[in-house]
Parts: sequence; C-alpha cells; structure tokens
Amino acid sequence: MRSFSLAYLTVNASSILESIDIAEDLGFDRVGLRLRPNTPGAPCQTFINHPEIQHLVLARLKDSPVEVFDIEIVRLAEDFEATNYTALFDAGAALGAQAVLVAADDTQASRLSENYAQLCEFIRPYGMSADLEFMAWTGVKDALSAWWVIEQAGSPTNAGLLFDALHFGRSSSELSDIAKIPTRLLHYAQICDAQAGRHFSTEELIQTARQERLLPGEGTIDIQGLFGALPQDMPVSVEIPNFKRSSVLGDRDWAAQCLKASEAVLNSVHRIQG
Repeated sequence: MRSFSLAYLTVNASSILESIDIAEDLGFDRVGLRLRPNTPGAPCQTFINHPEIQHLVLARLKDSPVEVFDIEIVRLAEDFEATNYTALFDAGAALGAQAVLVAADDTQASRLSENYAQLCEFIRPYGMSADLEFMAWTGVKDALSAWWVIEQAGSPTNAGLLFDALHFGRSSSELSDIAKIPTRLLHYAQICDAQAGRHFSTEELIQTARQERLLPGEGTIDIQGLFGALPQDMPVSVEIPNFKRSSVLGDRDWAAQCLKASEAVLNSVHRIQG
C-alpha cells in the first residue's frame, strides 16, 4: 500500500503546524517541510532559530500519526560547505526527518560529485539520506546524470536519487533508465502533472515547477508509466503547487484535490499491473 507525504509547495501558504493539521485531517501519512529558502529571500516555513515554534511543532508531532519525511533544501553550488547547513540538519534530526532534498547548481561535474560526497558524509550521523533531484535547468538535468554524480561520489550508503514527475516529463530521462538505477537509491518520488516536453525555456520550467503544476491526469506526463516503473512500495510526495487554484480554494481544499487525483492515478497503475 502506498503512503503519501504532503509536500511544502502544495500547501506553501501554511505554517508547519497548519500543514501537519491538513495532512492529518486528509489522511496523509507524512509531510515535507521547507525549513530553508530555495533561493535567497524566498519564503520558507519558520522553525530554525525559533525555540517557541520548535517546542509547539515537536509537541504536535508527538500527538499526531503524521511524520516528517523530507526537509528542504540543500543547494550544491560551487562554494558549497556542508557546515553552512548545520542548522537545517539539526532541525531535521529533531523532527525525525528521513531525507534531505538536494539540488545541484554546480555545472562542474567533478566538483559537484565531490561536494555531494561531502554532504553525504556530513549528514550520516543525522540519520538522513541526501536525495539528489534532477531538474532540466540545473547542473543535473536527467536521471542518469544524477546517478553518475552519485557513482562518482563513491555511492555513499545514504545517497538517494529523487524522481519528480514534472522533471521526468521535461527531461531526456526515459522509463528504461529506472531499471538501470539501483533500487536502494530510490527512497521516494514526487507526483504532479504538466505538459511534457523539452521545448520550454528555463523561465517557463521554473515558473511551472514553483507555481503552475497540474493535478495528476490533467497533463501529458506519463505518470502511470513512471510510477509503474518505480518501486511500488516507495512513499509518494504530493508536490503540486498551483498558486491560482490554491489561492481560491485555500491550502486544505487544494491539498484534498491533490491527494484525490494522485490516488486515482496510482490506483489505475495498480489495476494495470494487477
């Protein structure tokens, strides 16, 4: 049976406490949290350096069946130093997070691999995996490129490779690539939909990724194929930011629609395979 995590971007107007409440009320098993901005000055959820909020969140989690699955975000830039993210990792450990989402900004492959290895080694004591997400506008543009980085880093035991349906559908990645990647690297995947293709500008790619995704089944990405090829027991992160629709409905009702659509598509995968 699949488990579902409510990603930060889906309910990006909600605090951590609100996202936990929404997840619990709707039947999500986990939540994903953005505790550090993805770009300078961008929004994130308040937790780090706020002891009062930390106390409230940790107390709430003790009383909830909902767990924290992944935290965001680590960016591997040219000048990456793992120690600059210590506060994020400390927060993740306190929350019981299992994974750290990693984006690759560096286009110099050997340095990127070295920094990824540094990251994996640094967070090993925290008990979290470093899940590298490929995105067409970053230094890791497709699934096999992400796997190459992990291999060049020495295939750390806490390495991970994150499939986001959006980035899969807008990259050169193929379904056949999944069989080449060791299953131990596949800890979770993100579900959403959009128009598939490789003709989009960087600005269009980023715009869709951050605020214009579609519900599963509304676009042309081969979601059934993707999730049919990925391990059937892996957690699914429901990451479907759509600012126009969520601003009208509110985060709770939008999250409900996202979960319903995700379950419908994945249930169809089970019927096909069964």
